[in-house]
Amino acid sequence: MEALRRAVEARGYQATFLPITALCAQIPDPPHVWVELHRLEAFDGILVRTIPRGSLEQIVFRMDVLHRLENLGCCVVNPAKAIERCVDKFLTSALLRDAGMVVPPTVVTERADTALEAYRRMGDCVVKPLFGSGGRGMVRITDEDTAYRVFRALELARAVYYVQATIPHYGFDVRVVTVGGRVVGAMRRRAQDWRTNLAQGAQPEPLELPREWAEMALRATEAVGADYAGVDLLPGRDGRVYVLEVNAIPGWRGLAEVTEVDIAACIVDHLIRRIGV
Repeated sequence: MEALRRAVEARGYQATFLPITALCAQIPDPPHVWVELHRLEAFDGILVRTIPRGSLEQIVFRMDVLHRLENLGCCVVNPAKAIERCVDKFLTSALLRDAGMVVPPTVVTERADTALEAYRRMGDCVVKPLFGSGGRGMVRITDEDTAYRVFRALELARAVYYVQATIPHYGFDVRVVTVGGRVVGAMRRRAQDWRTNLAQGAQPEPLELPREWAEMALRATEAVGADYAGVDLLPGRDGRVYVLEVNAIPGWRGLAEVTEVDIAACIVDHLIRRIGV
């Protein structure tokens, strides 16, 4: 947050940081959205940097308010629609595939038996939460007993099974950050095991991004309708580059360790251009 504050103030503006968990709204006259004593529709622009966990009602309300702010003419980055698309792994994967990109074979279901059948076809798969990031909650399954125990446990939790084929790779994936239709930074995330998330112990490395991969990241960002994004690419041992996920509220801690690009400044500059001030 401090990097964003410095970038905003360096450009002659003032930044106010407010918790999205404190949103309030009223209808109809006057239409009014506020946090604490701040009327959000009075701000030049709104940058969404976190959507904390909450109940279904809480999450839906937060997204409803972002949509409402856009309808009132506010500049919201990223747009609510992009955040909704990216938080849902199934919808993201479907949009990426429809846009012509390569994604891992995936089965999504509410039925444990169907998930088990998918594992049997794949032979080696990763089960992920439908919502979530940072590699949390992912389980790799390579044997029938583990598959049965995992799927039955998820059944008790009324979970949705997001079952994705494991892609043999070279021990790293690639995080690309895009802002305003251009790539502003990229890094390898070198892993000790099959998980390549920094939160799970992977190490960032500098990377000179091939042009084809940069174009792929930009197409992925466009497919979900985001102004800026963190796009995860996985070079597979089969010679194909898979698009794994698109994060509409990406962090850049690891990228800051291996590049001199000021990601916060890039995002703030884009927001200022969007506002038109």
